[in-house]
Amino acid sequence: MTSERILVVDDEPQIQRFLKPALKAAGYDVVEAANGAEALKAVATLAPDLVILDLGLPDMDGKEVVTSLRGWTTIPIIILSARERESEKIAALDLGADDYIEKPFGIGELTARIRTALRHRERAAAAPANLSTDGLVIDTVHRIVSRDGEAIRLTPKEYDLLILLSRHAGRVVTHKALLTAVWGPAHGEDLHYLRVFIGQLRQKIERDPTHPTIVRTEPGVGYRLTVDQDA
Repeated sequence: MTSERILVVDDEPQIQRFLKPALKAAGYDVVEAANGAEALKAVATLAPDLVILDLGLPDMDGKEVVTSLRGWTTIPIIILSARERESEKIAALDLGADDYIEKPFGIGELTARIRTALRHRERAAAAPANLSTDGLVIDTVHRIVSRDGEAIRLTPKEYDLLILLSRHAGRVVTHKALLTAVWGPAHGEDLHYLRVFIGQLRQKIERDPTHPTIVRTEPGVGYRLTVDQDA
């Protein structure tokens, strides 16, 4: 059983009643906050390992909580979001949230996202030189990408995209974040560039580019690089 502590920030009593026992049954220690001010205080005083954050809070916007936390902590933050608030969800991810999950949601999907976010935190702390997924190996020290032992030739932009996605493996990276990092702030809205290069990258690294399993599309939001479960 795990001993990680999770802070659930949501002002809907039914969400709290659903999440607390479900997360406890999964082995997590659960603490709760009903608004942004309580959430910020709880992170500072209770030292949770991960925050589950609703965007619609009674005292402040959830994005303000993300901004405040990112000023001093790298704690994983998973956003709870209604589909119709997609623009706010994207903004929260651009501000530093790690992932999102749509309401309504299943506890199985949520706990999988929690495990991924916690694993990413551990990998980031260890700063591994290699990342492996579905036979693809990314060696950042020697700048070599290979599949099943055969080297793959990538253009500089394709490599930069893959490395950026690998640094956030298991997490969604927004279109704007990818475009800004790889092409610069002036290209933050040039989705055509991104789609073209993601398509080229998939042609080289996916077993079946028409059904990608490594670089996954998050519709309307961005892309996610999947990792082996034991990575």
